[in-house]
Amino acid sequence: MKGHLKEYFKLLQFAKGQRFWLFLAIVCMGITTLFEGVSLGLIIPVSDRVLTNKKIVIPGELPDFLSNFIDKLNAIEPVMFLKLIVVFIPLIFLIKGIFTFLQNYFMNIVGQQVIYEVRNRLFDKFHQLSMNFYAKKRMGELMSRITNDVAIITNAISYALKDLLFESMKVFIFAILAFYIGFKISWKLPLVAFILFPLIMFPVIRLGKRIKKFTKTMQEKMADLNSLMADTIGGMYIVKAFSRQNHERRRFRNINYGYYKYNLKAIKREITISPLTEFTATIGVVFVLWVVGNEVISGRVSFGIFGAFMAYLMSMIRPLKKLSNVYAINQKALAASARIYDILEETPQIEERKNPEDIKEIKDSIEFKDVQFRYSPDDDLVLEDINLKVKKGEVVALVGPSGAGKTTLVNLLPRFYDPQKGVVKIDQRDIKAVKIESLRELISIVSQQTVLFHSTVGENIAYGKEGATFEQVKEAAKKAHAYEFIEQFPKKFDTVIGDRGVKLSGGQKQRISIARAILKDAPILILDEATSQLDSISEKFIKEALTILMRGKTTFVIAHRLSTVEEADLIVVLDKGKIKETGTHKSLIAGDTAYKRLYELQFNI
Repeated sequence: MKGHLKEYFKLLQFAKGQRFWLFLAIVCMGITTLFEGVSLGLIIPVSDRVLTNKKIVIPGELPDFLSNFIDKLNAIEPVMFLKLIVVFIPLIFLIKGIFTFLQNYFMNIVGQQVIYEVRNRLFDKFHQLSMNFYAKKRMGELMSRITNDVAIITNAISYALKDLLFESMKVFIFAILAFYIGFKISWKLPLVAFILFPLIMFPVIRLGKRIKKFTKTMQEKMADLNSLMADTIGGMYIVKAFSRQNHERRRFRNINYGYYKYNLKAIKREITISPLTEFTATIGVVFVLWVVGNEVISGRVSFGIFGAFMAYLMSMIRPLKKLSNVYAINQKALAASARIYDILEETPQIEERKNPEDIKEIKDSIEFKDVQFRYSPDDDLVLEDINLKVKKGEVVALVGPSGAGKTTLVNLLPRFYDPQKGVVKIDQRDIKAVKIESLRELISIVSQQTVLFHSTVGENIAYGKEGATFEQVKEAAKKAHAYEFIEQFPKKFDTVIGDRGVKLSGGQKQRISIARAILKDAPILILDEATSQLDSISEKFIKEALTILMRGKTTFVIAHRLSTVEEADLIVVLDKGKIKETGTHKSLIAGDTAYKRLYELQFNI
């Protein structure tokens, strides 16, 4: 139970910033409950004074203020009482209605603010987390956290919390009133509540735990669904090309059936709670009816007191049912909350030191010293004993077979990952001591896997430089030889290119990516197979543009086509994570080297 409360208070932390609106909602709930209690209390004078013209009788001794108040009510003539009640009842329900509206409105503000804040926190966290986190997680799973899980906790806070506070308040106040009257009538009546309450709560708690378990599994199944949809829709070209539609449909149906099955189990237990609570409470009401009915028949209790007592008891059944449903909703929310906190409490592997240095330029060199790297403790080393020094303005080509570690090596420079051993330096300064934002401002990247956004051509190019003018965007497009095909689009630079640039050819995507890097004009340039998707004519123009772009820049070129690296100042041959040899094209081709063997194999020499 202690652990459950701890989890629930952790869930409520999401509403921590909404204390003002919560306070207003609670005040309105109190006023609403008060007027609801008064409206039920009117049963006493209506029954005893207006309808039957009898005295209001409460057995036992009463406090003086209550005794005097009842005497005054008994002194009022029935006709006058009727006139007062005709005016008083609509007024009570009008005020109650206003405050009911306000409490619901304020709690909905809380709920919507929670959605807004939690999604912002999750999205901010996504940007803080390191690339290794995304290597372990599926896109659909992360989407499920920020959509489905947030919706579930919001439902718990805006609706379930409202019901928890409001219905608990009603049960508390009505229970006090009913217990007071019950004690006056017979000592047996309060005893019923002490017996029935555990009988109601025990099955509710048991069922709630099962609901929480099923909800966790359901959310995992929903994450699987989102991941499958993201993969299938994103890769629809391949799905259709290989005629795998039926295979994907079967996969989707299997996962969807799992979600349906667990959802049905959770629903079955959730809908069991309400009738179970109602039936148990009804047994108590029947017992009370038997005891109090005899007191009314004997004349020891007036009909109005009996009616009010029964009204308070019956009015507690609905809140108890709601509270049992609230428990079920909260169990779902606790499962969703745990999944959200898994993200929010994740520690980024790439962290910035306190008081990091700003770096504006590269003055001397970039150095990899005794670098070792693996993606996770269970993986083999991807890079081992890397020692490499690159002077400012040099063009370094990284060559070697696939999986040699070329891309991993350049990914250490912008701190997408940190080596487990060794250090990466710029101008003899450990890049871990440098502010990450300023470090990455020094680097432009054109990768083999072109990443474009569902936006316009102009906005995708301008992504390389915040505040770039249209003239700067256009000039970058010209240098990347993208201007010609952009001008042929109906809306030119305002043409929306679709999700991941689906409306563009491979070569067009690559040239947009190159234009983005040209616009940034950073002193360090990383070209990871930058010309891999270009036809021979485009490649010729792009090479010319890249040659101009690379002047004065420290450039790392990753290329499988060795013809593209012949002019590099330094060629680094990597194999199985180790540097096998370094040199110029001329020096390496002259000896018995791995580079020479790769070159001869590629050109059939």
